[in-house]
Amino acid sequence: MTNTLKSRLLLPDLLKGIAVVMMVQVHLTELFALPAFYESTVGSLSLFMGGPPAAPVFMVVMGYFVARKAAPPLSLLMRGSKLIMLGLLLNIGLNFNLLIRFSQGKIIGIDPWTYVFGVDILFLAGISLMVFAGLKVLFKKKLIFWLTTLFITILASSQLSLFVSENRLVLFIQSFFSGITSWSYFPFFPWFSYPLAGYFFYLLSKKYNLAHFYNFLGILWIVLVIALSVSFSFGLKTSINLSAYYHHEYLFVIWVIGFLMWWTISWYYLEKWIPDNLFFRYLRFCGKNVTVFYVIQWLLIGNIATEIYRTQTSMQYLVWLLIILVISSLMTYSYTKLKAVLSIKTKL
Repeated sequence: MTNTLKSRLLLPDLLKGIAVVMMVQVHLTELFALPAFYESTVGSLSLFMGGPPAAPVFMVVMGYFVARKAAPPLSLLMRGSKLIMLGLLLNIGLNFNLLIRFSQGKIIGIDPWTYVFGVDILFLAGISLMVFAGLKVLFKKKLIFWLTTLFITILASSQLSLFVSENRLVLFIQSFFSGITSWSYFPFFPWFSYPLAGYFFYLLSKKYNLAHFYNFLGILWIVLVIALSVSFSFGLKTSINLSAYYHHEYLFVIWVIGFLMWWTISWYYLEKWIPDNLFFRYLRFCGKNVTVFYVIQWLLIGNIATEIYRTQTSMQYLVWLLIILVISSLMTYSYTKLKAVLSIKTKL
């Protein structure tokens, strides 16, 4: 296997692994770190690295592999349903300490339902898979339909946010699709743009055989560096404003897609040129087991945050980062080994 082909095959897991680490550190910045750290230059860097290089990466890679694996619609519906249920259980799990304290009257002034039904990325992934199930039946592999849907998804968020229901039940349902509430972190619009972009790119690469395109990646990388440098203040400003980041509109979607192209090309070259090492293998392990790792780190961070919310210094933040990564890694590794053992016993 050539180094170029090997890099292309291993790259998605590497990118997801980096995204996992970026998410852990930004969750700690948001929930553990003192406001002074959160508002500092280092805090802004943390928020940015937990933005474009994190959640959008998960979603683009997910869309790419939905297209590549060609799973039947029923399978996508089942997987989507499971992710939605997992998202609900995770919300309860990561906020368990908070909900218990609320029920005991030790915490007041919160709406517990906004924590139980907070629209996190697992809900987005689940809904996206279910929508893909329908779109695959309707569109097949017709690029123009997928591209049109991508444009509509990118533009729709600014229009949907204008309609806010006064009915509480409807408002909670709306929150899954439009960023109209503070507990809607990953609303379907515009976040479905990213898996759609991944799906469209795969179809495009298969139809036109873009293998020769790899010869021009260096030129594209330079063009993207120039474009992103000119517009970086816009990307940074949006990324570090959490409300603007979670509920962003079409210009930022376009900027993020450009950033992800640059990010992917950069890591493609790094993985291609740097010899395989323990650090890369660790990141690929995290990426390969992204859902398990994501759930474990949130269960740890969410429940601990109830006790030490925004009280940790920069040094304590670094210690917590190491602790969460080590524990999450060990628990994820143990889970994968246990699952493998149980799978073997089941077959026997």
